[in-house]
Amino acid sequence: MQPRVFLSPPHLDGNEAAYVAEALASGWVAPVGPFLARFEEQVAAVCGVEHAVAVSSGTAALHLALLAHGVGPGDEVLVPTLTFAASANPVVYVGARPVFVDADPATWQLDVSLVGSTLAARAAEGRAVRAVMSVDLYGQCADADALRELCDAHGALLIEDAAEALGATYRGRPAGSLGDVAALSFNGNKIVTTSGGGMLLTDSAEIASRARHLATQAREPVAHYEHKDIGHNYRLSNVLAALGVAQVERLDAKVARRGEHRAAYEGALGALPGVGFMPVAAYGEPNHWLTVLTVDPALARVDSAAVIGALDAVGLEARPAWKPLHRQPAFADCESVGGAVAERVFATGVCLPSGSSLTDAERDEVVEVVLGMLG
Repeated sequence: MQPRVFLSPPHLDGNEAAYVAEALASGWVAPVGPFLARFEEQVAAVCGVEHAVAVSSGTAALHLALLAHGVGPGDEVLVPTLTFAASANPVVYVGARPVFVDADPATWQLDVSLVGSTLAARAAEGRAVRAVMSVDLYGQCADADALRELCDAHGALLIEDAAEALGATYRGRPAGSLGDVAALSFNGNKIVTTSGGGMLLTDSAEIASRARHLATQAREPVAHYEHKDIGHNYRLSNVLAALGVAQVERLDAKVARRGEHRAAYEGALGALPGVGFMPVAAYGEPNHWLTVLTVDPALARVDSAAVIGALDAVGLEARPAWKPLHRQPAFADCESVGGAVAERVFATGVCLPSGSSLTDAERDEVVEVVLGMLG
């Protein structure tokens, strides 16, 4: 039996083993050490920001971003509905209310026009939205300049959830540098992984210091254990940071390989009736974290579920696109603006195997199965 081909598995093709061995030999195995500092400096440079704080997950980074900016009970945060629940969960952690906003059909990213109308409606009622969270969905940046203009006009914080987008660009600027604060994820399925981990990015020394303080149990700088704030155990370990350093050294190659997969899939499948792909915005270059195909059952012979089932039957992992958050039971009481675009993406989307370790032969097998279903 052939090994299962996964959607986006870890790809350890560089100095990971050597750096982890070095970290272990040094004795720096806790959430402090030379690889941790090196990883933060490395990612800050790649993303074009002044400060980076390495933490245990992308979710932790978003939580710290909200806490460090004082977002809390009574505040509203606009969040894309077409994303993973981890984007919205930290909003609830701090006691704020997520308001879900639909995707733009031209990019699948946060719909700027709906953000604008929602901010204007709140302002007319004398209510201010505290923050807007953009999500760089499937490795493509949201329209950051347009969102920045709206946030500045309404006094809202712009938070960039770049969990899926390390290595992507927007008008030549790196993902992770496009908001007041940003978060990355280094989960096992991301383009760069530390097994589990994340990073808060900011140009503000004050915000970085506050986030670092909260991430280390909010311990005061005195000999005994003194705490004036409720803190969190969120710092990344030096050993996992060693993995990250090696991974980032190969980032460009990983981005290029995933781009090859997107081009090959689109070239082989893009002309089939009822088949489409996530649109690529003219304003930037995605990292192509995942290639997402869409199947219109009115034009194709089958639906997305059948394609996913056919791939799974031969050991090729595929998944639906994200289920919109406004349809998740956990957020049933939350307000939403629009939603039809996100629901259509969920109903028709198929995330295809896209990892940088995916071989040409494995990709050809994916194409063969899809052609057999839709060709």
